[in-house]
Amino acid sequence: MVKDMGLKLVVIGAGMASGRALEQLFETAPDAYDVTLFNAEPRGNYNRLMLSPVLSGEKTYEEIVTHDDAWYEENNVTCRFGEKVLKIDRARKVVVGENGEVPYDKLVLGMGSNPFMIPLPGHDLEGVIAYRDLEDTNRMIDLGAKPGAKAVVIGGGLLGLEAAAGLKMRGVDVTVVHIMGHLMERQLDEAAGYLLRKALVDRGITVMCSANSKEIVGEDGHVKALKLDDGTELPCDLLVMAVGIRPSIALGQDAGLAVGRGIHVDDQMVTSDADILALGECVEHDGAVFGLVAPLYDQAKVIAKTLAGEEAKFVNKEVSTKLKVTGCDLFSAGDFADGDDREDIVFRDPSRGVYKRLVLKDNVVIGAVMYGDTADGNWFYNLIKDGEDVSEMRETLIFGPAFQGGAAADPLAAVAALPADAEICGCNGVCKGQIVSAIEGGATTLDDVRAQTKASGSCGTCTGLVEQVLAVTLGDDFVLPTSKSVCGCTDLTHEDVRRLIKSQELKSQPAVWQELGWNTPNGCHVCRPAINFYLLADWPLEYKDDPQSRFVNERNHANIQKDGTFSVVPRMWGGITTPDELRAIADAADKYNVPTVKVTGGQRIDLLGVKKEDLPSMWYDLNQAGMVSGHAYSKGLRTVKTCVGTDHCRFGTQDSTGLGIKLEKMLWGSWTPHKVKLAVSGCPRNCAEATCKDVGIICVDSGYEVSVAGAAGMDVKETELLAKVATEEEAIELTAAFIQIYRENAKYLDRGYKWVAKVGLDWVKEQVVDDLEQRKALFERFELSQSIYRNDPWAEHVSEKADSYQPLANLTLEAAE
Repeated sequence: MVKDMGLKLVVIGAGMASGRALEQLFETAPDAYDVTLFNAEPRGNYNRLMLSPVLSGEKTYEEIVTHDDAWYEENNVTCRFGEKVLKIDRARKVVVGENGEVPYDKLVLGMGSNPFMIPLPGHDLEGVIAYRDLEDTNRMIDLGAKPGAKAVVIGGGLLGLEAAAGLKMRGVDVTVVHIMGHLMERQLDEAAGYLLRKALVDRGITVMCSANSKEIVGEDGHVKALKLDDGTELPCDLLVMAVGIRPSIALGQDAGLAVGRGIHVDDQMVTSDADILALGECVEHDGAVFGLVAPLYDQAKVIAKTLAGEEAKFVNKEVSTKLKVTGCDLFSAGDFADGDDREDIVFRDPSRGVYKRLVLKDNVVIGAVMYGDTADGNWFYNLIKDGEDVSEMRETLIFGPAFQGGAAADPLAAVAALPADAEICGCNGVCKGQIVSAIEGGATTLDDVRAQTKASGSCGTCTGLVEQVLAVTLGDDFVLPTSKSVCGCTDLTHEDVRRLIKSQELKSQPAVWQELGWNTPNGCHVCRPAINFYLLADWPLEYKDDPQSRFVNERNHANIQKDGTFSVVPRMWGGITTPDELRAIADAADKYNVPTVKVTGGQRIDLLGVKKEDLPSMWYDLNQAGMVSGHAYSKGLRTVKTCVGTDHCRFGTQDSTGLGIKLEKMLWGSWTPHKVKLAVSGCPRNCAEATCKDVGIICVDSGYEVSVAGAAGMDVKETELLAKVATEEEAIELTAAFIQIYRENAKYLDRGYKWVAKVGLDWVKEQVVDDLEQRKALFERFELSQSIYRNDPWAEHVSEKADSYQPLANLTLEAAE
């Protein structure tokens, strides 16, 4: 215990950490020090966590003050507020402030952190501010927090979202721009981030994730808009940067203290100078820096005991985060990253917006994420801290402590207990009693109940509940349908998922995982490619392709071979090539030591045996020669095979080559449920083998016969006639309409012939042949999707790295020399 009276303690920074440290010190050793407190802000300690309610107008500054003038006076603290510290003179043990020097026996550094400002062009414009303290809050209110104003907040972390919420409550039109794929990625996994985003959008806040800021546009010295790297401009009167903090270490560094990311401290919070201690966001302890208040308060207790001469040790414990962002309950603790040695237990209740996920390793809970219902957060947090084996309560673990000790939930008991007037199907207003009546009247299947009551006939989310009512009512006589689900992550079939994506307007993978009750947090290698395709097909304007949800061939833009090498197939429109293209292919084969060059059945040239590291360079060389990817690896258009038609053949009735080229240039780069192959033959002799393709066109004297649903692989199937048309334009529109209806309705990985067999050719004809308006709408939707997504992956991949590649032209020149 410190016993000498009148020791001089100087504290720099009146933040929450140093304020708590002084409280603890005055309780432990009330008369041990003569305290002087510096603060650059013209005020003492206030609760920075409550700045958002001040911004929104729910609270005043006075209501968030934690230490007022009377408190400082009562504890004999000399306050130097509004005065910056210029220097620490360790040799003389003096703190130099703007208004003079103050000597110290012990010095506590609590300078906190500085907001990070992205050095974008225009970041120094008026109206571009950080969000860190009361001054920033007042500036936001003065500059832009007025009804009708527009604000952009860069940063989807806690601080940025609180800023957005506060501004929105003042009537400001707010857009949040976040570079990562989901909000608060450090505290929340993708599914919880989706729920948070949904809640914010419901509150009228626009949220843009995976958005990269490029430039701040100004006018007359004031911010006018934020420009994104895709060219989008977001008009704004105020731009708030809340993209992170950096420990404030300048004073300590200038004084010669040991620093890294923060000012280094030991377990007693002592710096490399025995008379200088530090705490809060400015410190680094055992490689860690801090931003949450819980460890800062632990540091405050240690510093108070150290100053009082008592034994103390700071331990950086596992921290839980329980947050309330604009009325959204969030909880996270531990490690919730994915890993091969981990498993997940997930609970979802879409109707209540509840999501819970536990991450287990060797039957120990190592991480937890919760949204909407965080009541059991502390219990799970204790399981994480204690490392308790949860094998015995594994089955009921996700339901929290109330279900432990032998208590188990019967999944049908709750349904059985529902009263007759309990609503089962919200879309159609069907209650349990109506369903029971239908069952008692002879309905024994889900389809029977749907036909009689319409329950589960709209959005489909109540399907499981209706089946439970069937099971409870029929008992052993009920047989659950055995339709195959997408994968082990869900009980839903592909058809169910497609329907629900459309009816519920689900436009992201996290939306699907949450709203459709996926059993895993982020899907698996089986379902992710399917969901990625469905979202692309149904929401081309809103959804962005996720390359990680594609198969390895599509990610590598080439077909992997059994020895680990790849095959590269340049596109040849309609099977037509030129001497220059052939020379480019030959040069590429020589340059990259391609062991096998083969002509394919689809009238292309395949370069087999290309090393993975050579792919980008080969793409570049072929692209420079005007050749694009043949997509021989994709779930999309592969080839359009043609014969020479009227150009050269004496039997040709139409320009089959020209039509094939037009079709290929229209369809290339499109994504479909499975690979698609086309052919156009110039006469009924069918030299292009059009009658065993997904779409085959036979040219005849009167025009074109368009057939579909053929196959020539493991199954051999002749095409079926879709329609006869008179003009090339009709043949093109009909083909695109068929491809689009296949895209919009087929199960992922179903070839066209399998899908047509399921829905029936007559149904397809009704949509694309008989209904001319529907055909036109399908054609327009296909064109829209192509205008957004069609690209050459080879050119896209190498565009930013072109300077590092050696073009074939240079190679030829060097060889000649």
